[in-house]
Amino acid sequence: MTKQYDVVILGGGVAGGSLAHSLRRQHKTVAVVEDNLFGGTCPNRGCDPKKILLSGLEITQVVNDMQGNGISGSVSVNWPDLMRHKRQYTNPISDATNNGLISDGVDTYHEHAQFNSDGLLTAGNQSLSGDQYVIATGQRPRILDIPGSQFFKTSTDFLNLDDLPNDVTFVGGGYIGFELAGIARAAGATVHLIHHNDRPLKQFDQQLVHEEVDRLAKLGVDFHLNTGVQEITQVGEQFVLSGDNFKLPTDMVFCTAGRIPNVDTIGIQNVGVKTDQHGVIVDDHLQTSNPKIFAMGDVVSTKRPKLTPVAGFEVGYLAGYFNGSTDPIQFKSIPTIVFGQPSLGQVGLPSNIATDDSRYMLITNDMTKWYSYHRLNEPLAKAKVVINRDTETVVGATVLSNHADYLINILTMMIDQHMKIGDFNREILAYPTLASDVQYLI
Repeated sequence: MTKQYDVVILGGGVAGGSLAHSLRRQHKTVAVVEDNLFGGTCPNRGCDPKKILLSGLEITQVVNDMQGNGISGSVSVNWPDLMRHKRQYTNPISDATNNGLISDGVDTYHEHAQFNSDGLLTAGNQSLSGDQYVIATGQRPRILDIPGSQFFKTSTDFLNLDDLPNDVTFVGGGYIGFELAGIARAAGATVHLIHHNDRPLKQFDQQLVHEEVDRLAKLGVDFHLNTGVQEITQVGEQFVLSGDNFKLPTDMVFCTAGRIPNVDTIGIQNVGVKTDQHGVIVDDHLQTSNPKIFAMGDVVSTKRPKLTPVAGFEVGYLAGYFNGSTDPIQFKSIPTIVFGQPSLGQVGLPSNIATDDSRYMLITNDMTKWYSYHRLNEPLAKAKVVINRDTETVVGATVLSNHADYLINILTMMIDQHMKIGDFNREILAYPTLASDVQYLI
């Protein structure tokens, strides 16, 4: 027997679950199918647990920076205790998310979802039919296809390690590689980070990226740029990474070479949904090539950063669309950040546009000796802000500091509100704070 719904959602992550609740407020019948953890990547095995583990890095970083400046003595990360702290948060999430959906009147299926050639969806032994379907199946870690790839661990494994090995290696210099490398080094491990070219974190201002690399290297992270790993072999209890004129033994190796969309096992070829290597192709209504099927979140093919807040924004749009709105989706500026030692945040137009286009001006600030950073003896704090000369507004920014997340959010709001610099400078803000420093950045 086929069960009929207004909307069937594939994926019970942040996007799928949030949309289900929104649709229930419209009195729609909704089913959510999830074959892994309800709640999805971010709260279970992504942003949230990572940020909890980053607390160890942040505490040790402040104490180390302040040595001889009013602080003496050392602190260290107790990995098992930190992991217990993380699990107290993550362990209840899946059941709580599922129970929350059920209590809101959503039918949930803890099964693998797959479209059939008849246009229906199979969830385990149950056949489901929807007036509309939404694909929100997210992404998973990419594993490099090399001999010995079975020895790779992923970010999911790292965020659930009972014990941290003495020597760990990350293959891939993107967000995840940098963040996990910083966590592992702060926790006392010997850390290697390997990247296939000389442009890690390629989406960011490369001058500030190189300063980030130099800082991490001073803290003990062993970088191998322009290095390709061609094979992994096990020798005793260790693993040996090999490439051209390169050989590195390590206790555990993590593949941090990006993520791939979960589109290959849900039968989308049976329902005419077009995809590419980046995910499901959608139009400006998040509609796929099949008019009954929509997609949102990390599974969508896009050049925009695939982040939880972006998925949340798409949830709000689709909820409105299913309730009768016909306007196309219009994204705001999307800030993105690498949390590390220090953090690196970016939003809007890249800094190099000011070099190539006379309409823009680039303001570069070394904030290291500013009061906000001097008081904690931070060793590195810089920012680049792109200004539109005609409108006198901020249109882009990159920040490198322990507080980059705070500043990049303020600059993002300035960009989206088209706030003139003069208008911001007339605001009266609490002092001394990071917010009151913004007037000196622009």
